[in-house]
Amino acid sequence: MNRTRTAIRTTYYSLATNLVLAVIKGLAGFFGNSYALIADAIESTTDVFSSLLVLFGLTYAKRPADKNHPYGHGKIEPLITFIVVAFLVTSATVIAYESIQNIQTPHKLPQPWTLFVLGAIIMWKELSYRIVIKKSKQTHSSVLKAEAWHHRSDAITSITAFIGISIALFLGKGFETADDWAALFASGFILYNSYLIFRPALGEIMDEHRYDDLMLQIRKISLEVEGIKGTEKCYIRKAGMYYHIDLHARVDGNISVTEGHDLAHQLQDRLKQKVSGIGHVLIHIEPYTA
Repeated sequence: MNRTRTAIRTTYYSLATNLVLAVIKGLAGFFGNSYALIADAIESTTDVFSSLLVLFGLTYAKRPADKNHPYGHGKIEPLITFIVVAFLVTSATVIAYESIQNIQTPHKLPQPWTLFVLGAIIMWKELSYRIVIKKSKQTHSSVLKAEAWHHRSDAITSITAFIGISIALFLGKGFETADDWAALFASGFILYNSYLIFRPALGEIMDEHRYDDLMLQIRKISLEVEGIKGTEKCYIRKAGMYYHIDLHARVDGNISVTEGHDLAHQLQDRLKQKVSGIGHVLIHIEPYTA
């Protein structure tokens, strides 16, 4: 529950940040004649809706296991991640379309003061990325990782806008569309990041094995339990912020069923004590004869 509370608090921070920046970028882009800033504002607006989705997903995922969901409700996280990725792809498509239209339409040079606005936004969004990505690592939340990359994508979009506006202002007449080209480039970067977010979420839904380090840690800890001679199969599934483990443990084939049962519970307890983020642990006892 501490993980869930941390993730929800972090999402509230993201929601407030995206809402404030969407307004600032929109106003600065409109009054500063910067189409790149307006494109940036479009992305921040989609970020607001994606943050609301993330908040819904995290709130739903914290519901306890029940008869119909014995492993809990954590699988909602990668599903929400897919929707967040769809928002990213949509915003990138809109930005690219608007950029192409603006490149073909004559317009004024951006205002110089928009660079100061962008500079502050870049620092703010990069800081937000670092805060949220740190929390995603602490909670092992895939949807929070997607939220962090929203901030990083926003920062990159703002950097490209900063470069484009700087080129337009420095080179002057004839280079008014430099910030539009910058926005077009940013849309491609957003699409690339969308794939990086989508891929691990797909692996989580498909129960793909992506946890070699955790598997090695589990095997090592298992040998610390007196009576466990070794391990065989080890399957790991991720659901939300928690990992569910199926482990085959070898024990002396001459001990009683009761002793084997007790060893399985000792191993379960040891794993939950030593490894952060473990949910259900199923131990299958394998008789071992030297």
